[in-house]
Amino acid sequence: MRFSNWQALGNRYLLAERADLAEPLTPDRVREAVGDADGILEVLAIEGAEAEIRIWNPDGSTAELSGNGTRIAARWLALRTGAETVTIRVGERTVAARMLEPPNVEQDLGEVKVGEEVERVSGFDVVPVDVGNPHAVVRGDPDDIQRIGPLLEAHPRFPNRTNVQVAREERPGEVTARVWERGVGETSSSGTSAVAVAAAFGAPETVVHFPGGDLHVRIENGRAWLTGPAEEVVA
Repeated sequence: MRFSNWQALGNRYLLAERADLAEPLTPDRVREAVGDADGILEVLAIEGAEAEIRIWNPDGSTAELSGNGTRIAARWLALRTGAETVTIRVGERTVAARMLEPPNVEQDLGEVKVGEEVERVSGFDVVPVDVGNPHAVVRGDPDDIQRIGPLLEAHPRFPNRTNVQVAREERPGEVTARVWERGVGETSSSGTSAVAVAAAFGAPETVVHFPGGDLHVRIENGRAWLTGPAEEVVA
């Protein structure tokens, strides 16, 4: 299989067009091919400056959305086409992305919904957030992610499992967080997690500090814009 290797703040994906794959991807083939990457981006179709992708997790499951994954796909498509603005479709979401000074990309990730009430789950106060994929945000010490993440990911409250963030507000508009991704485990950063954390804390503009680096989130009228880097890793 022919893949290119990409990363977004240490969150690493393999990317390939379906036509370049010797065999179609299946859960078993994904598990064999992914190695130590955080997932595989399968480009299903391209039409001008628009592409449709499928996002595979290392365990062979698929994700409804990935902020880092769609940003990588957007940078890849922009380099391929020369377009400054591109569109990435994944599942039911369409993500418009604008190229900034390399390697940064601004994305319109679409609607974000915050649960009306804080929920008590496994002894933790959880803010459920929907960014096109499910999130459970816990206010606390980010270093507790290895303990809290696995407990909440597979909790019966989340029948399809959930992404988990443990986050601490440093000051309004600045949050430190770590993330446990559904089907992956802890990752160095996550785009939709940054949006979920920002929405849960409620500031209109937020810098989210992850171990891999910073992502910038702007929320207006329930819609989220995400800015961060994406670049190819060349051996």
